[in-house]
Amino acid sequence: MKIVILGAGQVGGSVAHILASEANDVTVVDANAERLQALQDRLDLRTLCGHASHPAILEQAGTADADMLIALTDNDEVNMVACQIAYTLFNTPTKIARVRSSSYIAHQDALFKDEALPIDVLISPEQLVTEYIQRIIEHPGALQVLDFADGQVRLMGVKAYESSSLVGQALRLLPDRMPGIETRVAAIFRQGRPIQPEGNTQIEADDEVFFIAARKNARAIVNELRKLDRIVKRVIVAGGGHIGARLAQGLEEKFQVKIIEHNIETSRRLSERLSRAIVLQGDAADENLLRQENIEHVDVFCAVTNDDEANILSAMLAKRMGAHKVMALINRVSYVDLVESSGIIDVAISPQQATIGSLLAYVRRGDVAKVHSLRRGAAEAIEAVAHGDYKTSKVVGRRLDEIRLPPGTTIGAVAREDEVIICHHDTMIQAEDHVILFLVDKKQIPEVERLFSVGATFL
Repeated sequence: MKIVILGAGQVGGSVAHILASEANDVTVVDANAERLQALQDRLDLRTLCGHASHPAILEQAGTADADMLIALTDNDEVNMVACQIAYTLFNTPTKIARVRSSSYIAHQDALFKDEALPIDVLISPEQLVTEYIQRIIEHPGALQVLDFADGQVRLMGVKAYESSSLVGQALRLLPDRMPGIETRVAAIFRQGRPIQPEGNTQIEADDEVFFIAARKNARAIVNELRKLDRIVKRVIVAGGGHIGARLAQGLEEKFQVKIIEHNIETSRRLSERLSRAIVLQGDAADENLLRQENIEHVDVFCAVTNDDEANILSAMLAKRMGAHKVMALINRVSYVDLVESSGIIDVAISPQQATIGSLLAYVRRGDVAKVHSLRRGAAEAIEAVAHGDYKTSKVVGRRLDEIRLPPGTTIGAVAREDEVIICHHDTMIQAEDHVILFLVDKKQIPEVERLFSVGATFL
């Protein structure tokens, strides 16, 4: 696939890395020559230095024969204009734009269509990250919570602690431990390496276990695997920017929320915008301020400023002073690796990983409804729609044990209309099923795409 990416920042660079590694023909446009050189030094792609929305630059980038334009600059207006030009001058089939401003997003149905602003897919990293954090806060004990099939199916990544009742238990005994709850272990990572889940596989302390289940059973499974985390009541959000403000607004109806913002003017705007959350003007890494706010009684401390170092340090300080669970927004991939491997912070949130999943669904071949990039891009969870019949499809009309899945690939669940089916060896795939797959090795993605492609005779 030929793809033009506008913007070589944190998000654009991460997207370029993943798409280029999957044998796509990628061109990256940015006004910063140093950023482009850094990308070209480590990736097999083409770069072009220039203004992302200028017609001449878009033409030089090959937009005229590109399959997709992904506008990911830091400027909403540049992204929107670039999509308009790609549509008007070059008739680019798929146009994806990053839009951060909530005022644009509030009118997206009226604005983003061919007769107005021709954007096929709207990406709001801030909104995606906010929703991601909210799901984790609402499921105490979970490291990752991801939705499929319009929210019917939920995939949860949980760390197994020594005191968990499931540690030392074989997976085949799970139904006995959780009667009435249908679930399946999609994958286990032990010391960073994938373990193929079999019936006799035992969960060990510190394993990272990915469960798949109907959404209604998600909380019960998390509680059973972990020692029962206390109910979340008090939340402190550090940083009142795009993400911090949305997060506080999304949480204030359910929790006691306080938001710490350093800038006086931003603090004033936040106090006018929020109805229940308390706005504190100050430094989130100020030990005296945290002590005054009884940090030892806080259930979740979430640092989401624009500064990685500030987020890491304030979260570390909050943890040392007694906060039960701390989370930090971290843009630099190298920092995410360092923080996650050291266990300094409970949850490291990568905006790139949250955003990339939304984009990959449009790059994957076949009918892929949703993609979530996992474990910093090494693994992937895919929601693929099965089409065709027994003759034209390699999956429809077949039991799971008859489907030749690539190594390290697990089918965890099927969403069929309003029903969620947790898969077993004898589960039969039907046409139009939404099939949830977990791949511990993303190199197998082309095989999965071929598996869900239909034959030429299918109409």
